[in-house]
Amino acid sequence: YNVSLQNSLLLLVLVVVAFLVLKMSSKIVLYSYFRSSCSWRVRIALAWKKIDYEYRAVSLIADGGEQLKPEFTAKNPHQKVPAMDIDGFTLAESLPIMEYLDETRPDNPILPAGNPERRAVVRQISECINSGIQPIQNLAVLRYVGDERKAEWGRYWIDRGFQALEKLLVTHSGKYCVGDDFSMADICLVPQVANAIRFKVDMSQFPTIARVHTELEKLDAVKVSHAFRQPDCPDDLRIQ
Repeated sequence: YNVSLQNSLLLLVLVVVAFLVLKMSSKIVLYSYFRSSCSWRVRIALAWKKIDYEYRAVSLIADGGEQLKPEFTAKNPHQKVPAMDIDGFTLAESLPIMEYLDETRPDNPILPAGNPERRAVVRQISECINSGIQPIQNLAVLRYVGDERKAEWGRYWIDRGFQALEKLLVTHSGKYCVGDDFSMADICLVPQVANAIRFKVDMSQFPTIARVHTELEKLDAVKVSHAFRQPDCPDDLRIQ
């Protein structure tokens, strides 16, 4: 009886392991728009972790916005990119995607291991950008504000957010946003500085942000993830 029970338990364990291996070996699909800050973050995380994936472009401007079509709404009812097919389900929003990647694929971590205080600071800086700066000047908001005011609007809110972010980085940065280890906070910073430059924010006001960003631009994972190197980037914007 004991031998039979042990064999049954062993078989159950093998079935569960096989299921998990099959689940995690399925192709990751990233639904992305080249200029989307949030998609940009996920691309950096994937590149940093050296995770292979399929890129599926979702244009936020073509044909009224492909993110509004029923096919994509079924993926993400919020009708925003990024979304990701991974491990047998679909996940949306850049920070949950990045944290899930870090929990399930821990090589090349983007959250500090074994240091709850530092992990919390990484999340704080990430949310300063993710919740406090980027949403106020994303595409939907700028469309509502209108063409005449959108440049002034975007510049004002990024400038205001960077005033707080600069103080955080003065306190916590080393080579990167939080000490000398690359993290999710750095991933969030890269596209936000790109937007600041796009909206002609005076970056001389923010020397710590600028210094960290200069270091980040040297990383291969950041270079390959740039908006102007993506498959859906228009030819007139593309860089090598």
